[in-house]
Amino acid sequence: MLGHRRLATLATAMAAVLAGLLLPAASPAEAAPGTWTGTWATAQHAAYDPGTSEVTVRIPVRVSAGGSSVRIRLTNDFTTEPVTIGHATVGLREGGSAVTKPQQLRFGGKSGVTIPGGEQAASDQVRLTVPARSDLVVSLYFPGRLTHISQHWMGLQTVYWTPDGGGDHAADADGDAFTKTDSTFPFLTGVDVQGGNAAGAVVALGDSITDGAASTSNANRRWPDYLAGRLSACSTTAGVLNEGISGNRITAGVDGNPSALDRLERDVLSQPGARTVILFEGVNDLSWGGATGDQVIDGMKEIVRRAHERGLRVIGATVVPYRGWGDWWTEAKEADRQKVNTFVRDGGVFDGYADFDKAVRDPDDPTRYGAAFDSGDHLHPNDTGMKAFADAVDLAGLRVARDCPSARVRLTPYRPTLQAGGDGTEITSTVTNTGPRAVTQVSTHLDLPDGWSAEPAGSTRTRSLAPGGSATVTWTVTPAADAAWGTHQIGVRTSFVQDGRTRRDSDSVDATVTPAPSEVRAPYLTTATTTEEAQYAQNGDQFAIWAGGQDLSGWKDEKAAVYLADAAPPSGTVTARVVGQTGSGPSAKAGIAVANDLTKPEAGGYAVLTMSAQYGLEFMTDSDGDGKLDTWAGGGSSYHPAWLKLVRDGTAYTAYASSDGTAWQQVATATVPSASGTGDAGLVASAVNLNYPGQITTALFDSFSAHE
Repeated sequence: MLGHRRLATLATAMAAVLAGLLLPAASPAEAAPGTWTGTWATAQHAAYDPGTSEVTVRIPVRVSAGGSSVRIRLTNDFTTEPVTIGHATVGLREGGSAVTKPQQLRFGGKSGVTIPGGEQAASDQVRLTVPARSDLVVSLYFPGRLTHISQHWMGLQTVYWTPDGGGDHAADADGDAFTKTDSTFPFLTGVDVQGGNAAGAVVALGDSITDGAASTSNANRRWPDYLAGRLSACSTTAGVLNEGISGNRITAGVDGNPSALDRLERDVLSQPGARTVILFEGVNDLSWGGATGDQVIDGMKEIVRRAHERGLRVIGATVVPYRGWGDWWTEAKEADRQKVNTFVRDGGVFDGYADFDKAVRDPDDPTRYGAAFDSGDHLHPNDTGMKAFADAVDLAGLRVARDCPSARVRLTPYRPTLQAGGDGTEITSTVTNTGPRAVTQVSTHLDLPDGWSAEPAGSTRTRSLAPGGSATVTWTVTPAADAAWGTHQIGVRTSFVQDGRTRRDSDSVDATVTPAPSEVRAPYLTTATTTEEAQYAQNGDQFAIWAGGQDLSGWKDEKAAVYLADAAPPSGTVTARVVGQTGSGPSAKAGIAVANDLTKPEAGGYAVLTMSAQYGLEFMTDSDGDGKLDTWAGGGSSYHPAWLKLVRDGTAYTAYASSDGTAWQQVATATVPSASGTGDAGLVASAVNLNYPGQITTALFDSFSAHE
């Protein structure tokens, strides 16, 4: 195990050379008022060889607290090799990989820095107004061969790279040079601010749940993100630093993932401005880690002892239920979990606790997650579960923020489904007063996409709300008649008077608009060869097909199609995007088809490219002109949305697939001797319900084109 253990043994002679450059390891309790406060952080925990040279990386991060000056912290941990950053910048994100006026960063007055293996470095101060909860972008240029990358692998954030040999683009305002992406945080381990209203930082020490596993990527919906949102509404706020590592444990570690005890100094105690730590670990120890409840409790006690020695408060979080997560749960392990949680709540060691277990457990079976909070794997919460964790934290108990709003508003269900052209769906807003005194003049308002409507059942105002009291409003929400199928955000805002001041809170949920059968307009045509009646819908460039069918290849050709007659030229391309497919069995298929005549496949030229519900790509062609798809290529994993493309050159068809419409994977090439002239091109779906009699599949498409 490398990490902070090596930091303590590095030659002290380097200190004189790198004075003012290498990050000091001073305790946050030793820092004078007005010094740096951490506003974003991540725990680096592994290194790998990228095999690249002369590249620039652009890393977007969502800060918590704001300020008038900023610096970054870099780490070269988990390696013995030095790394050189030749040029670095920071600026506010404009969108994607674009930056508004990137500011040059210096290190000890120099434009670049070489960081020895196992060391960290901090940039000099840069004057930059950083609003709270805004997106910063850090750009790093690596001259010459980049031998390794120190990383935090679960970024849940798109990180942008130039291609190999791309050169120095750290100062670019636009992001045109950044054509490669991944989702790990390289080298960057912290961002600090000065000059804001933060009174310190809260460090979230955790595992994959804190790291954000199963939350929505590129949406900042980890529970520390939600906590930062709550704190940002306080008069005096705090930075929130996410020090979660997937698979982390209190009682043991491995190479690339040191235990919480082993990384406590590096990831918690040395964080700039740290005042409070929320310890949310133990589920890995108890489930697959083989630790007993007593061992977890002993580890928690040691973390609290060391944090208290450095002047930090420690809030314990209860261990969440995990029954159903693989085969890890047993009655004996559940008893250990309950023992640990009793210690967290009543042991008298922590300075307070956040009852994350209570926040998400199923009241009818406390050994499991409640369905509304479960991502589906029965261990990691969905976005709503993440939000529930943040709501379970007593802001006053953190002893950092001051004058925080005491009422919160939340929408349920967390992912409502609305039907285009339907009668409306009920969505409920609930305002809860978590403070010690009554709040008054409570008012609630929904924020809807353009053209949508909402009718409340009853008043949206409440005169007074006592401590612990709640007020609910049920709204009937109707989407616009032409609302695009897919995800739309519905927001809610509440205002209330607290201690003579008007305060506010807000929430939002992702609502899914689903299609209802409707006509398909000219020039589009429909056809079906299934015993079950097919249905269709069109909404601008979006199409839906409800189809049965026993199979789409070999001895059967049962499908439903939306198509354009005479749209596939002798040399040309047919492209579509399959947004998703639900219903029927694992072999259900949706994709694109071409034929001399799609209503009569026996007329020749028949080829189909689909994504199956579970079994990946399937490229099928008719090799002898009898209308049966008798050749096959493809496989791999299934994914949606999926871009599909058929390129025709006379009698040769080449199939391609892509997850983003930019980087295309060739599936296969096949010859279809019966292809002649201009043919039909369309969208197809089949339930492949031979083993699922009568079942229907629903396929959604949002792009279709055919051209030379």
